[in-house]
Amino acid sequence: MIDCGEGAQTQMQKFGLSMMSIGHVFISHNHGDHVFGLPGLIGTLDLLGRTAELHIHGPQQVGELLDFLLHTYYADIQYRVLFHPVDTRQHALIYEDRSITVHSIPLEHRVPSIGFLFREKPGLPHIRREMIDAFNIPVSQINNIKAGASWTTEDGTVIPHERLTTPPTPPRSFAYCSDTVYLPKLKDILAGVTLLYHEATYLHERALRAEQTRHTTGLQAATLARDAGVERLCVGHFSATIKDEDDLLREAQAVFPNTILAREGLVVSI
Repeated sequence: MIDCGEGAQTQMQKFGLSMMSIGHVFISHNHGDHVFGLPGLIGTLDLLGRTAELHIHGPQQVGELLDFLLHTYYADIQYRVLFHPVDTRQHALIYEDRSITVHSIPLEHRVPSIGFLFREKPGLPHIRREMIDAFNIPVSQINNIKAGASWTTEDGTVIPHERLTTPPTPPRSFAYCSDTVYLPKLKDILAGVTLLYHEATYLHERALRAEQTRHTTGLQAATLARDAGVERLCVGHFSATIKDEDDLLREAQAVFPNTILAREGLVVSI
């Protein structure tokens, strides 16, 4: 889960998502619209009988909030909540498992804030089905060939790995940037990501207000997406002053056409 605003549990129930399947929560910053759902989530997981650890990653201020919650309200819950502080000034690896890495993205807001960059680890090449049939390659050898091995036929002919396989599927990536002032320097960190979510609180006619409140406009988010060469941009975190969100979409698409709005219930395949 990325951020946990008020109403997170209600939305998960509405869209049929399992709270018990959450292992890690990544919190961008300690503002209510990003953390007010966390106390209730921790309590509900305990009521549901959770025993697995819950890992929470975020700025140190979030850790202070968690300490208060755990000591004041949840001292007797039946599972461990582990906090992993993230340095909001650094672009660094903060989590890794067998399939993905997660790096922090340093942002600038009114309180310490970070984004997150999720990258799929490169996969193995795909073995060509016709080669399996042509050379009678046993199933037991397929993983070895994917890992780089060649195949030797009964008459001693060596079939090189490159002929037996096709390149692996390109790794996918997702970057999440909210809340922050416009930071052109992020283009290097975000270069080529498959999907970028970036806040776009204001229309560009209110660029001064965005600067004052340390937020971004739709035009600025689109400019960053274009300069970083991302494949797709999703903008969200709209101000209540925006009467028609399609105005913001048109503003962003004028700079970066492959832009969509983050609407409630949106599912994006990457």
